[in-house]
Amino acid sequence: MTKEGFTKLQEELERLKRVDRAQAIQALNEAAAHGDLSDNADYRVAKERRDYIEGKIKELEDKLARAQVIETKDLTTDRIVFGCTVLLGDVESDRQVRYKIVGADEADIRNGRISINSPVAKALIGHKIGDVVNVVVPSGKKEYEVLEISCE
Repeated sequence: MTKEGFTKLQEELERLKRVDRAQAIQALNEAAAHGDLSDNADYRVAKERRDYIEGKIKELEDKLARAQVIETKDLTTDRIVFGCTVLLGDVESDRQVRYKIVGADEADIRNGRISINSPVAKALIGHKIGDVVNVVVPSGKKEYEVLEISCE
């Protein structure tokens, strides 16, 4: 994953531990104070929320422990590799798209961040400026020309 993605996961983990966990425990304690737990919907909801947060904390701790962080500023830009941002020209429509190739946990297509595991990223890896790349996407086949490669 990129350093930026690693930092975002760390921030999310800290928020879960410091804010969300405390709020969930407080809600659970308040619901428990209302009496009979077997017939208390607020208690069940609060318990489910706490369990969800604890599960998410464990998941993020595991991801961060196993993460391999790639420093993108040290990468060369002669070929497309993980962490690079690429400007592509759609050969058929003259439309341009910009994608950053990131880890699966960082992917956000609305912000131009595609997973290294996506068909587009897999097709782009290893190509250089000027190459025309054929990509199979859900809507069919696309041809993109690599216009620019940068690594921030």
